[in-house]
Amino acid sequence: MTTTLVTGIGELTTMDPEHPDAEDELGTLHNAALVLGTDDHVLWVGRSGVPDADRRLDVDGRAVIPAFVDSHTHLVFAGDRSAEFAARMSGVAYDGGGIASTVQATREATDDELRHLLRDRLGEMRSQGTGVVEVKSGYGLDVPSEARLLRLAREVTDEVTFLGGHVVPPEYRSRRGDYVDLVTGPMLTEAHAYARWIDVFCEPHSPYAFTEDEARTILLAGRGAGLGLRVHGNQLGPGPGVRLAVELGAASVDHCTYLTAQDVDALAGGTTVATLLPGVEFSTRHPYPDARALLDAGATVALATDCNPGTCYTSSMPFVLALAVRELRLTPQEALWAATRGAAASLARNDIGRIAVGAQGGVTVVDAPSHRHLAYRAGVPLARRLSTAT
Repeated sequence: MTTTLVTGIGELTTMDPEHPDAEDELGTLHNAALVLGTDDHVLWVGRSGVPDADRRLDVDGRAVIPAFVDSHTHLVFAGDRSAEFAARMSGVAYDGGGIASTVQATREATDDELRHLLRDRLGEMRSQGTGVVEVKSGYGLDVPSEARLLRLAREVTDEVTFLGGHVVPPEYRSRRGDYVDLVTGPMLTEAHAYARWIDVFCEPHSPYAFTEDEARTILLAGRGAGLGLRVHGNQLGPGPGVRLAVELGAASVDHCTYLTAQDVDALAGGTTVATLLPGVEFSTRHPYPDARALLDAGATVALATDCNPGTCYTSSMPFVLALAVRELRLTPQEALWAATRGAAASLARNDIGRIAVGAQGGVTVVDAPSHRHLAYRAGVPLARRLSTAT
């Protein structure tokens, strides 16, 4: 193993408040150093007694944070929906129907074309400070296409989510029950080889998404196959998604744009993480979710990009942090926690989203004296993931 000593860290935000030198609840250390292994595992963190390493990197007073954890993305797709975005900015409502055009383009693309697009998008994320990425299927919606998307996703991440329950494809609109049977039968059988999670778009405000009963059937089948549960819920209006996710003990319910007081209480009283995707509200002109109500109630909140071609085609977690601070009224500290430890919690992991001995996922250098600049200087490319690979 080749080790790298990173020195000259002006502000190190470890997200590990148990570190003996931690100055606050974010585990901040000033004038600190750390040692990384070849695989980006953290081997040492501190301010004194700095160990030897094979090589040395001085970041010259810059801030260092855990690499972002992007826990909700749809990176494997082909086609372009910029015209849909332009129409939406002119007042056309979003109802999920545009997904069908991405499905068609994705089905028609070759493996190599999809692989190239996926790796380009992942490269964009890495260049903006992201470490671990969750990737969903959902743009195949037949057995061979869904299996193919999951297989390609597994080439770049272990956090792969089967989303055959994205929308009901056009060929099944008049026989929805048959499509649910396909998702929970042959499609799930193929998905099991690649996926860690199962997800479903539970949304009564879209004729293309799934009802509460349909979503429950899909999630229970996934759980029976050994997959963890995730839910797209409460995106287009109030609905049963949050309640269903909490009831079934899903790791995360994502969007949470329209929440009732009962939804907030349920999230605060359960173990399900509320993953907020403010880039979607930016791109659809829906109202932003009430993050303050969730935090004040004691719910766990995560942030993610939801990088997808229809409702939020951004790969930038720093942009999401800036939106969270400006529009969701999180503090910079709360936003960073949600984009690292909160997102890690939504993936049921404690080994990412923090800088502590044994942690993985990498670290990110911020070209500024403090992580606060990520929101303060919105749109400026300050963050880059530090790679120790040779």
